[in-house]
Amino acid sequence: MPTFTPCGFTPPRLESALTRGNSVTPPHHNGGMTQQFTTDQSDTGQASEPPGRAPGRYKRKGLTLADLFDLFPSDAAADEWFIAQRWPGGARCPRCGSDNVLDGTSHRTMRFRCRPCNRFFSTKSGSLMEGSKIGYREWALAIYLVTTSPKGVSSMKLHRDLGVTQRTAWFMLHRIRDAWTQRQGELFEGPVEVDETFIGGRAKNMRYPRRKRVIKGTGGVGSGKVTVIGIKDRATGRVVARPVASTSRADLVAVIEETVKPEASVFTDENSSYRRLYMNYRHRSVVHSGHVYVKGDVHVNTIESCWSLFKRGYHGTYHHMSPKHLQRYVDEFVGRHNCRPLDTRDQMGLVVEGMVGKRLTYETGRPSPLAPRGRLRRVTLSSG
Repeated sequence: MPTFTPCGFTPPRLESALTRGNSVTPPHHNGGMTQQFTTDQSDTGQASEPPGRAPGRYKRKGLTLADLFDLFPSDAAADEWFIAQRWPGGARCPRCGSDNVLDGTSHRTMRFRCRPCNRFFSTKSGSLMEGSKIGYREWALAIYLVTTSPKGVSSMKLHRDLGVTQRTAWFMLHRIRDAWTQRQGELFEGPVEVDETFIGGRAKNMRYPRRKRVIKGTGGVGSGKVTVIGIKDRATGRVVARPVASTSRADLVAVIEETVKPEASVFTDENSSYRRLYMNYRHRSVVHSGHVYVKGDVHVNTIESCWSLFKRGYHGTYHHMSPKHLQRYVDEFVGRHNCRPLDTRDQMGLVVEGMVGKRLTYETGRPSPLAPRGRLRRVTLSSG
């Protein structure tokens, strides 16, 4: 099982990927992330490219569609893959943890039976897939599509690709996102970059009654949008992000204190909510309003590049992220970013490991407090 950190997974397979040379180095002033490659010197004294170099993270081993279908030719093969990811040493009872398990019962859907507690269970039991009638092959394909799509996958596309209903695809995506839930772990040692972004519809696209009700100011603050704070550690290249109630000092600094070690270097923009960070951190800032974006090694360009990709997914793929489910969308992009050094198969394995021990139910007929006045949302998600 992996070790969870505030910025996602830190499993042994990620550490091995970093030792292979897929480490992320601190950014240059152009705001982009650079990779550290070892090159050979040719007879002319010039560095030659590594053999087989391709655009992007070429040292990471991908998974083509042909390889994908060879890996999952049937539902039974996909079941075996899920078992290998969840129980590398063999199936164990999700209730009592015993390995005294009978494989191959007469039960129609439950493959295993625990002898000590006499309970039937399947590969899906005790995970986010529990209760799902979708086959293992479809689940594996969905995990592959979500993991390898930098800007996300819409429920409409997934419903067409897998041949399931849009509502089923929507629920599958939320369960996969829940596997990337960020948990508290080791604090960032810094230097870190901190910045916030705002998620929500544009005022010009709102009907006048709603615009009058939610728009209380200009720009991000008072625009009726949800604030999301992001923190990126330059040493590891990892990110933690979460929605907050406001851009007040109390809300923003609380997230920083939960994520970053005291005395670490913290770089921000000129937001006044960060002014008192100097009391516990080595705080420096750049004044964007004065058209200053880089001052020595002080900038927030790399966390802003993460927001850029998140916004591309928001505008180009999902088009809308409700405040109620926004944390899961944030977890999706953060989780996908933090496991980038891994091979594709290892990324998929991390999602399966993150599904274990969680449950997300699909309920109907329950009113949502975020629904427009006088209307009920048709479905809601609740953790159980």
